[in-house]
Amino acid sequence: MNHTHDPGLTSWVESAQGHPDFPIQNLPFGIFRRRLAGDQARVGVAIGDQILDLSASAAAVGVPEGIAARACGEPALNDLMSLGRELWSALRSQISQLLASGSSRYHPRLGERILVPMSQAELLVPARIGDYTDFYASVHHATNVGSMFRPDNPLFPNYKWVPIGYHGRASSIVPSGTPIRRPHGQIKDPAGDQPTYAASGSLDYESEMGCFVGPGNRLGETVPLSRAEDHLFGLCLVNDWSARDIQTWEYQPLGPFLAKSFATSVSPWVVTLEALQPFRAPAFHRPPGDPAPLPYLASDANLSGGGIDVVVDVAISSVRMREAGMEPVRLSRSRLADLYWTLGQMLTHHTSNGCNLRPGDLFASGTISGPTRESRGCLLELTWRGAEPLRLPNAETRKFLEDGDEVILRAFCERQGSVRIGFGECRGVVLPA
Repeated sequence: MNHTHDPGLTSWVESAQGHPDFPIQNLPFGIFRRRLAGDQARVGVAIGDQILDLSASAAAVGVPEGIAARACGEPALNDLMSLGRELWSALRSQISQLLASGSSRYHPRLGERILVPMSQAELLVPARIGDYTDFYASVHHATNVGSMFRPDNPLFPNYKWVPIGYHGRASSIVPSGTPIRRPHGQIKDPAGDQPTYAASGSLDYESEMGCFVGPGNRLGETVPLSRAEDHLFGLCLVNDWSARDIQTWEYQPLGPFLAKSFATSVSPWVVTLEALQPFRAPAFHRPPGDPAPLPYLASDANLSGGGIDVVVDVAISSVRMREAGMEPVRLSRSRLADLYWTLGQMLTHHTSNGCNLRPGDLFASGTISGPTRESRGCLLELTWRGAEPLRLPNAETRKFLEDGDEVILRAFCERQGSVRIGFGECRGVVLPA
């Protein structure tokens, strides 16, 4: 922790004071462009309801010319992500000093030169995502889903030994706000003899956190747990849309495929690991009888502080709710700290066979669920595969998502003695097939 985390620090950007997501203690990175014809995408930093244009402010921030040319004006964060923790930290420190109240670099017209209102900007996918991996790191989610299909043996024998994941589809990752088309696929009615090709009737969301890779590793090189976080740039929200009826038929025997690859939504702002330092938490407490992690996935530092306490909320807004002027209703609240595996363990395991990760690669946590019904991170769990429909405030019910439903993910970190920081939103409206 350093001066950038000081809870007494304020900014001359007025909207940053008391902002629920983007006070000066946060400073997340993203990619934006003005809503003007011909404007180019470039790197920005969220501060209150404004965006600090890094290409316009590089000199004022004190960014070395070579780094500014290489990273700050690019249409993706990949080059910045490749620089490593020391340079990320130096850049964050310089940005904090520029935006702080009483900054020696401040003058009355500085904001006009270097700030862009978020209302005037389009926010894009933060990086060129070459590869996307989705983990299955919530033991509560895995147990709930397993109980629906295997009540007597919900967890497979390997679950508590190995971080389970699959390689997702990077090409269909879309920014928050992109409408999601209901997919078609093969669906088999349990009472039928053969599948049909039809629109999914069991469309679901999955409430997840994503982690962007910073410096990568060479093919054949492993990353030990002690150095895993040197390769982690920051976190964003992820909604891994899922067609449960397609998934049920196709996942035997290999795993998720077309039920997942039609769309994955990500939030535009990437909150750095450094910004999250005040909210570190112990790794998941394994109950008696659970195996200890194998040595390559174990360390005292990971056990005592490998987790991060992020609260993740999911809300829904139906067409009828919006027409009536009703606010979205929260469906669930879960915590990243409840994951069975830490982000460091996921990255270390990912590289343990020599798999090479690259700057801008994304891996997600899998559905984040907790031990209570209110903390279940998808409709599959909340409605228990449709058997227990949800009732919305206007008397509508939901087993799974209907056309026109908007799903909104939000997340924040809050702890006594620290300033609350957040991740913004990850939204998507379901379009008809």
